[in-house]
Amino acid sequence: MFISEAGAAPVGGAALDQVIGLTAGAGVVTLVLLFIAWQHRTHRIEWLQRFGEFAGRVLGTTPWAALALVFITVTLITADLGFMWDVSLHAGRGRDDGPLANPAHYLILVGLFFLFIAGMAAIVFPRDGVKPSPSSVRITGSWYAPASGLYLAGCGLYALIGFPLDDVWHRLFGQDVTLWGPTHLMLIGGAGLSTLGIVLLLRENEASASEGASTAPSWLRWLILSQAFGAGIIGLSVFQNEFEYGVAQFRMGFQPMLIAISAVIPLVAARLFIGPGAAFFAACFFLGVRGVISFIVTDVFGQAHYVFSLYLGSALLIELLGATSLRKKPLWFGAVGGLLIGTVGMAIEAVWTSLVFPFAWEKDMWGEGLAMTVPVAVLCGACGALFALGLKGRLPAKRVSVGLVVLTLLAISGATANGLHATVPKDAQASISLQQVGMPGKPEVIAKVTLEPADLIDADPTYVAILAWQGGSKGVRGIVSDRLHRTGPNTWESTKPVPVHGNWKTLLRLQDGRMLAAVPIFLPKDEALGAPELPASSQFTRDVVPEISILQRERNLDVPAWLWGVSNLVVLLCSLAVIAALCVTTARVSRGIVEAERDRETSLT
Repeated sequence: MFISEAGAAPVGGAALDQVIGLTAGAGVVTLVLLFIAWQHRTHRIEWLQRFGEFAGRVLGTTPWAALALVFITVTLITADLGFMWDVSLHAGRGRDDGPLANPAHYLILVGLFFLFIAGMAAIVFPRDGVKPSPSSVRITGSWYAPASGLYLAGCGLYALIGFPLDDVWHRLFGQDVTLWGPTHLMLIGGAGLSTLGIVLLLRENEASASEGASTAPSWLRWLILSQAFGAGIIGLSVFQNEFEYGVAQFRMGFQPMLIAISAVIPLVAARLFIGPGAAFFAACFFLGVRGVISFIVTDVFGQAHYVFSLYLGSALLIELLGATSLRKKPLWFGAVGGLLIGTVGMAIEAVWTSLVFPFAWEKDMWGEGLAMTVPVAVLCGACGALFALGLKGRLPAKRVSVGLVVLTLLAISGATANGLHATVPKDAQASISLQQVGMPGKPEVIAKVTLEPADLIDADPTYVAILAWQGGSKGVRGIVSDRLHRTGPNTWESTKPVPVHGNWKTLLRLQDGRMLAAVPIFLPKDEALGAPELPASSQFTRDVVPEISILQRERNLDVPAWLWGVSNLVVLLCSLAVIAALCVTTARVSRGIVEAERDRETSLT
């Protein structure tokens, strides 16, 4: 299914027949779903009602919530597996022949469709004027939908829209072979943020005043909710994936900040809302799911190997903090928990990273990394506490809640802007000599590198490394990364051979402070780009260039700057809208909880 010859796959949008096929398939599925929904709401079918009631009895929830949970479970399994498989394929084998030529895309599409269906199931299931929860939203005169269902459906729709927009993006700007492409962020952002909607769904179900409200035993409730927060870690951690493969196209200071965000919000909220042990179990659930998926992608499918963050240290810190009286002051608990994770937790992750990740966190990045991580972690901790308070129906004053969210977004934006600011040295060059050690038909090389000027790299760079990627085939995983051994003030040499043949793209990577640059060693001929082969001669001197010009060789840079800017702004505004929807849904569910408790107290008196 994947390219066997460099440059054989298209660099723009998908072929027209594949676009038509996807559109027709999505249209048929949508019509079938609409038909089932109409049949259910008009009592022409009853099997959906019976299935929801059965699932509700098994899970101890209302039927509408149980039905949504069934579909969300499918989403978590298929979408996450498809996503990790897709990233592994692109990192290890390069671009594909189109959306229908990549088997991982089918799993992603199925998963995102089931996410949308999960939300829509919760929306269409209540009928005959039944109000599913106190926080329900009225759709028509007698049709009420749970707020969490609307949020989940919105996340699913947002992620699904990313697919056709990704094709439009490729036609305008070429293929952006990076996880952090704007339309890629729509896909993973919609799915990732939906995981917090699972917790809202469960809580809105518990506040339901309708017949058949939650009857789950306490142990099952604890288990389901803890798993939901573990799913939150999975959803928020997807933005780290390039670091997990060792092919991150952004500065390393991002990694601890992204880990902290993924840890702080779900772990703080889990401990405050569920109680002792929930944060640790959520981290274990994350490790279990990611471990199984890593085994399937790497060992069963034979694709590029990846590792993932640990989170156990952060979970233990939150559990220990939960044993203090600070838990009675949730916002302070969240802020202190964020501080602990942003410092001690990241020190623990640094040890884990040095053991299993392709690149350790060197001294060069620690100062800036902490400056980016700690403020974000503290504010995210407060937001995690805010989320837990919302789940308890105890949100503070609106100005406090809104202020915290805005401050957190500003902190993340500022840290992101700082992290994206990278430099490329002028008039810098690398002289490289290569010694062939591989077979004549599939040469591999050992490199000796001299960088000029001599003071280009300081004593403790983030890394000087050689990366060969996108050269995979059957039995070959497609990523080789070698951190070079320093032999002098401005000289380095390989510690293992790297391939320079076939589809492999091989480059020298330099990251030191704000510097993010590279030198091409071998690039294959790319007919679709009209690019000739850049051979790996035995000796050569080449300029240091922006790393993105090599890693994103397919990207079209000859487009108007205003078009690029406007396109990114539209995606940013849509992403902020999803975050705003999460906040509004949390507030509405919180008010519904207060109303449900007041109604119960009234009924008792």
